Amino acid sequence: MNTSSTALVLGGGGSTGNAWLIGIVAGLFDVGLDVTSADLTIGTSAGSTAAAQLADATPPELFAASVAPIPQRPGPPPNRPVNDHLARLQSVIASSSDVADWRRRMCLAALEADAASDGAWSEQWRSIVAMRLPAARWPERRVIITAVDARTAEPVSFDRHSGVDIVDAVAASCAGGGLPYRIGDGLYIDGGYRANAENADLAAGFDRVLVLSPLGGRSLTPPEWGTNLPAQVDALRAGGSRVEVVVPLDGDEHLFGANAMNVALRPAAAQAGYDQGCALELKEF
Repeated sequence: MNTSSTALVLGGGGSTGNAWLIGIVAGLFDVGLDVTSADLTIGTSAGSTAAAQLADATPPELFAASVAPIPQRPGPPPNRPVNDHLARLQSVIASSSDVADWRRRMCLAALEADAASDGAWSEQWRSIVAMRLPAARWPERRVIITAVDARTAEPVSFDRHSGVDIVDAVAASCAGGGLPYRIGDGLYIDGGYRANAENADLAAGFDRVLVLSPLGGRSLTPPEWGTNLPAQVDALRAGGSRVEVVVPLDGDEHLFGANAMNVALRPAAAQAGYDQGCALELKEF
């Protein structure tokens, strides 16, 4: 293990989860702890967006943008797609024998959806993701963005040496809505299907690990699969890592879960994260 090596794990959690992550990091920054200087940053789904955002903008800049009021837009209740998605996930998990079988089933469904689509979604999604990132370049410091290869059902980790644009990497890691994201001839789905929303196991071998989990470490998969956050943290600690896990406060849970894609809640989620980050007693990282 490298002495004093540090890893920052940014978990998935939708639009409000991304805002909370930015808030936590900004709060820590304002009380004197810059966790963006970690030797390794691991981003999954919404956490991959945060990882890319933090690579090219300061925490205060990102926080100011996150708490800015968002105009209300007409449309269906924002929590309905999330509830439908969760119900589908639970159904697939219940019929799966283990995490590999679950990934295979999710990938098969994604490939079937892709075959039935007009193929336009990936380009549209890329444009949306690109607008969220301050710059479309990998940072010099090491950042890993997780995804799953939809054709092989195998986990994928993108970094600046992968030959994949960071916008494409983030778009792939956030592709959890049913359709796979296309990069060249490849198709990919959300990094949360790799193991769990955090993928903290990728921080193995680092001396200090800080895990920020908007979903509170919760997992839809059975504990016996060994993919939930507590199991990952136990394995890291068994390997000698000192691990700190930060989850939303109990009073802020309404901002996440079924409300994760409600962009109107982003300012509140960012502020909750900021206040929590300022109050954390993390003296070093």
